[in-house]
Order: sequence, then C-alpha cells, then structure tokens
Amino acid sequence: MAQDVAPPNPIMAGLAGRCPRCGKGHLFTGYLTLRPSCEVCGLDYSFADTGDGPAFFVMSIVGIVVVALALWVEFAFEPPIWLHIVMWFSLSVILSVALVRPLKGLMVALQYHHKAEEGRIEK
Repeated sequence: MAQDVAPPNPIMAGLAGRCPRCGKGHLFTGYLTLRPSCEVCGLDYSFADTGDGPAFFVMSIVGIVVVALALWVEFAFEPPIWLHIVMWFSLSVILSVALVRPLKGLMVALQYHHKAEEGRIEK
C-alpha cells in the first residue's frame, strides 16, 4: 500500500464494513465474523476486540426509539395490546439486526484510528 494515500474516514469506513487502514478491503467474512486480515492491504485484524460495545449501543438506540414510538402510538391511537406486541417486537428485531453490523464495524475502525489497546498497569 502506498504511504502517501490519505487514510479513510474511520466513521465512514467502519459503517460501511471496510478496512480502517485502506478503506477498500472488507472487515467481515460473515454477518458479524471479522476476517483475519484485510484482503487488499493485509492489515491484521487481531487488534480488534469490540466486546459488548456494539450490543450496548444497539440496545440503547433501539430501546429509546421503540419506547418513544410506543408511547406516542399509545397516547395518539390507543391500539390493543396485541398490536403493540406485534409492532414493537418486530421493530426491535429489525432495528437490532440492521444496526449491529455497522456499529461493530464502526467500533473496529475507531479502535484502529485511535490505536486503542488493552490497558496495562505500569510498574
């Protein structure tokens, strides 16, 4: 890889599931499984450890959106409880599946961009 090429925007690369160094290679082999390395520039993805970060952000975003919409629908239209269950369960699943991959890619790209690593105690 040429060293004079500007690195990609980590937010855009992460959300698109692209390599945080070159912006061309793919991050994932499956839906959430990271590749061992970038097929274009060879960046080793072993540094990436997102842990529960993507799940936390997905739960927070989906929770706020679904609760706000459920309250609005309840006060505006007063639908039966079974309709609430069908609508909000479906929306929760759809939003969760749609958000978890881009957010995991974003966290990997930001880890690379900020050179984040495991904390160590210095003696």
